[in-house]
Amino acid sequence: MLYIVGLGLGDERDITLRGLDAVRSCHKVYVEAYTSLLSFGLASDGLSKLEKLYGKEIEVADREMVEERADVMLQEALESDVAFLVVGDPFGATTHTDLVVRAKKLGLEVKVIHNASVMNAIGVCGLQLYRYGETVSIPFFTETWRPDSFYEKIQNNRQLGLHTLCLLDIRVKEPSFESLCRGKKVYEPPKFMTINTAINQLLEVQEMHGESVYNADSLCVGIARLGSQDQMLVAGSMKKLLDVDFGAPLHCLIIVGELHPVEEEMMQFYLIK
Repeated sequence: MLYIVGLGLGDERDITLRGLDAVRSCHKVYVEAYTSLLSFGLASDGLSKLEKLYGKEIEVADREMVEERADVMLQEALESDVAFLVVGDPFGATTHTDLVVRAKKLGLEVKVIHNASVMNAIGVCGLQLYRYGETVSIPFFTETWRPDSFYEKIQNNRQLGLHTLCLLDIRVKEPSFESLCRGKKVYEPPKFMTINTAINQLLEVQEMHGESVYNADSLCVGIARLGSQDQMLVAGSMKKLLDVDFGAPLHCLIIVGELHPVEEEMMQFYLIK
């Protein structure tokens, strides 16, 4: 059996009771560390908190391991029960869907145990979940790579009066371009996009397109550390949010669409005065 277990968004205690039972019953336990992170991270002290509560040794699975060497984990699951722990909900990232497909092709039984993710916890800001359009990802720009495929999706959402959830880039254990050119991988330090960086990039793309899809005066909500004890929610125009220090990761951003009266009331609690 392969268990894919959602851990939720806060800390090691956000696992469900059903998820905890599954983990404790497994012979081998992995935790992914590339699509998101818990509030305490997955450094040695964070990992030890998981291991202490769950009563199991846990191996950290980076992107390279899951995408290139998942067969090792799946072969183990053919012989004994294996748990793969995912921050948030198991299907918050397409990588985990691919893992299920590969497992089923091997004849493995897969059991998914769900939990809170950014896709539903985002409702805490008061914008109604059914009034969101397509979610977009904002990648880090480089000097030679400035993708803007998200712009058209935001435009479509705005035309329908819908809110847009922007998920901001996470770079964990990414090889540097220079090291790849030399044929020997050297990994860059972890890097997490801030709301401030995302807004600057969004405004750059808006200026490049020269349309009025959004601008510096557009209402947005910036959210940091969603689901943790010190989560931070601030609403305001893009230009006002640029001056806010949202602190430690993870960050996400909502470009607000047309507001229902109840949503307008909720926005008042978070507006920059």
